[in-house]
Amino acid sequence: MEGLGMKTLFGGIYDKKRVLVTGHTGFKGSWLSLWLNELGAEVTGYALPPDTSPSHYELLGLPVESLIGDVRDPEAFAGVMERRQPEIVFHLAAQPLVRRSYKIPRETFETNIMGTVNVLEACRKTASVTAIINVTSDKCYENREWARGYKENDAMGGFDPYSASKGCSELITGAYRKSFFTSDCPDDRRILLASARAGNVIGGGDWAEDRLVPDLIRALANREKAIIRNPNATRPWQHILEPLSGYLQLGQMLLQGNAVYADSWNLGPKDETEVTVGELAERCRNCCPGMDYEVRQCEKALHEADSLKLDCSKANTKLRWKGVWDSSTAVDKTVKWYGDYYDKGIVNSMNDIAQYVADAEKDGIEWVKN
Repeated sequence: MEGLGMKTLFGGIYDKKRVLVTGHTGFKGSWLSLWLNELGAEVTGYALPPDTSPSHYELLGLPVESLIGDVRDPEAFAGVMERRQPEIVFHLAAQPLVRRSYKIPRETFETNIMGTVNVLEACRKTASVTAIINVTSDKCYENREWARGYKENDAMGGFDPYSASKGCSELITGAYRKSFFTSDCPDDRRILLASARAGNVIGGGDWAEDRLVPDLIRALANREKAIIRNPNATRPWQHILEPLSGYLQLGQMLLQGNAVYADSWNLGPKDETEVTVGELAERCRNCCPGMDYEVRQCEKALHEADSLKLDCSKANTKLRWKGVWDSSTAVDKTVKWYGDYYDKGIVNSMNDIAQYVADAEKDGIEWVKN
């Protein structure tokens, strides 16, 4: 990786930087921890144990300090912050599934709302912290089934407990930014706080329930047909490395003291890469012989949005962030990752990052040039 100049990416800002990642044992958190480690960061992770087997985090065997804990426990998390003294915090710990939120609404709200409060309170009281990124979701918006993409200043909302909890997390982020983290605040504690709203991510190492690609892979491994509930629903699908590059680029701006970036940001795919559930399932099936699925609507299906798009023009123009891989490439890379894992026992996550960086360099992407 040294040959790629990995530590020079994002202006070299993460080399030897003390970084804390909540939710590091999850799908997104494990990929982010892997990339941060390659960037030279001193990574501390704080999360519950992995809730899937296999687990991407465990397969990686990362040389990071992994602390098992719950963001709903304010004292425990504050103690970790005091001991580790991170300079930047990426907050990813969450109950991340819409359909699970119907089964455990209280836990969803406690984790996604009060967990956010606990993290921000601990950051507020930790002198070393200068930057925070709260990772929420495209589902934080009040979904009106618009054809246009949602913009950062559109209303927060949420039909289901998960979506509502993410809307609340965004409102809490805005309140802390205005109330405690500006130079005009009474205690003059200047922390740059941003939130990032990404779409549906795919990529190797995801075995969570009720997610399209993991469901297809599990069915293939068990020689069964996967069940597709809503084939006509559209989602902003993207490879997991797309929003991660946005989080890291945003973190770079905050660590450099650029207060204009302490704001909310959509980090979704280009409009032309947005496809329906059915189209994505078909692309996966075409990439993987033997994969199959069937459409089955439940009589009392839980509510899920039919149309969801993000307007990322703000990130494209002001943050100068844009995607690298289209949806076809994302599917190819994802299916290949699982194929290599199940057929050869190989975890190709670092190779995917290296290829992503190489493709970003060819495209002249900003965070490679810095």
